[in-house]
Amino acid sequence: MCVGLSAKVVKISNGTAVIDAGGAKREVSSQLLEDLEPGDYVMVHAGVAIAKITDEDDSETDQLMEEFL
Repeated sequence: MCVGLSAKVVKISNGTAVIDAGGAKREVSSQLLEDLEPGDYVMVHAGVAIAKITDEDDSETDQLMEEFL
């Protein structure tokens, strides 16, 4: 099973994004996504931002993870 993490983009620089996932900040690769800006939400897998998502998707993912755990 593969699990993606939804997160908010805080900063972008040279193909790297700083993301905030539930208060934890970390750097991930953003090279797969074009037009990524701070404030966007992304799905992250294995240290790579793989898709842009909406803030509603982010909230739904958080809720599902809480129910799962």
